[in-house]
Amino acid sequence: MSLANQKVLIIGGSSGIGLATARAAAMAGAAVTIASRSQERLSAALSELPDGCDAEAVDSNDEDGVATLFEHAGEFDHLVYTAGGPLDPKSQGPLADISVDAARDVFEARFWGAVAAVKHAAPRIRPGGSVTLTSGATAVRPTGRTTLADASAGAVETLTKGFAIELAPVRVNAVRPGTILTPRLTGIPEPQREPLFQALTARTLVKKMGEPEEVAEAILFLMGNGFVTGSVITVDGGLLLA
Repeated sequence: MSLANQKVLIIGGSSGIGLATARAAAMAGAAVTIASRSQERLSAALSELPDGCDAEAVDSNDEDGVATLFEHAGEFDHLVYTAGGPLDPKSQGPLADISVDAARDVFEARFWGAVAAVKHAAPRIRPGGSVTLTSGATAVRPTGRTTLADASAGAVETLTKGFAIELAPVRVNAVRPGTILTPRLTGIPEPQREPLFQALTARTLVKKMGEPEEVAEAILFLMGNGFVTGSVITVDGGLLLA
């Protein structure tokens, strides 16, 4: 698919699915800007991307900063929002033990950050453009231990459908990844990683974990198909069916 002469802005683009999407979009000919809160990670990400890509530091929890980002961006074609932030251990586990404040932080990055991004992006998206958000397979199959994060994924899917109606003809879709080899997983210490990865692999139908590039392919499909909106595409290796 060609994205020549199109401009793509990816919030959460310094690692994982966002970085893989930036690379794929740039290779398809797009002018790509990645954004995240860490300038250090943005600089490292730019070193992995083709020449001509750009980066902007922004805290997705800061609406004024998000507004400024889009003022600088001007008109563009596609917004991709993959920001989620790390999961605070205090937001996980039995309900009686969780910290409500830590759980709010999960929603701030994943849900409210997406709201702010779409709010300020929508007036600048060119005809034929799109928004792609990211949820997760746990929106459909909660784990029982990350209930608040799972709920935020479900909330993003509702946002997707509502925004698709409200912002039409701008297309709004989401991808629903399963277990993907992003830094959140690959950063787990080695003694814990191997048995966890074996268990996660066994839960899929394809008997492997997903790569960020496989999710990026779905995101590029959503950018390019002008007849898809209000949809959530599952990229989970059959996890939800297993």
